[in-house]
Amino acid sequence: MCLCIFAIDQHPEFPFILLANRDEFRNRPAAKATFWDDHSHVLAGRDLKQMGTWLGVTTNGKIAFLTNHRDPKFFNRPAPSRGALVSNFLTGNSDANNYLHSIQKPEVYNGFNLIVGSPRHLSYLSNVEESIFSIEPGIHGLSNAFLNSGWPKSETGKEALAVAIEQDQMDIDSLFEILGNTQKPSDDRLPQTGVGLELERTLSPLFINTPEYGTVCSTVIKVDRYNRFYFEERSYNSLGVMTTQVAHEFEAN
Repeated sequence: MCLCIFAIDQHPEFPFILLANRDEFRNRPAAKATFWDDHSHVLAGRDLKQMGTWLGVTTNGKIAFLTNHRDPKFFNRPAPSRGALVSNFLTGNSDANNYLHSIQKPEVYNGFNLIVGSPRHLSYLSNVEESIFSIEPGIHGLSNAFLNSGWPKSETGKEALAVAIEQDQMDIDSLFEILGNTQKPSDDRLPQTGVGLELERTLSPLFINTPEYGTVCSTVIKVDRYNRFYFEERSYNSLGVMTTQVAHEFEAN
């Protein structure tokens, strides 16, 4: 996952809203979001190379998602799969705080930002700055740096979600439209992560579209005040055209 915009306790009907784009190499195999055969309470996509996931929810009200932290010291570094950090929380019995503190040697993984918990009580772990904390109510943005680090794409997403909440535009198409923004910020606003200016430009919009790498799927999750989950995932080809769409709805127990 490369972009997550989420709101906690900002809308009267939907106390939790998450908008997420997964950016990946297009030839990496992955399964669309569904309830897993081996853990039937888990709803998530699945990386078929390492069998972890980037984002998921459960029928008992858990949620977890992860983004990579882009930093030269992690480039081409052999390390365990970060997707297991998400799937282990979703399939396990620990609460958020205990789980994050139980992760052994987080420094052996390539850089990550991990958020786990329940829709109204989420906790955050970065293995780059080695910090764990609870996330306060508000609108938050997470890309390939720290939570709320001010990257242009996450700031643009936060602003758009704030407007949607203020105008009560909670229909699914309006929320996916936020994730489909392909506008690139000016060069002076770009982060410097060691990949060079041209690649920084390519990776800068909310929705990335190149032949080999880009936004392969977008996900919108809304949780209402009765703890009913609305989950939709849309997948895209190298032209940015939607190819598949899956939607699930359930009340968490």
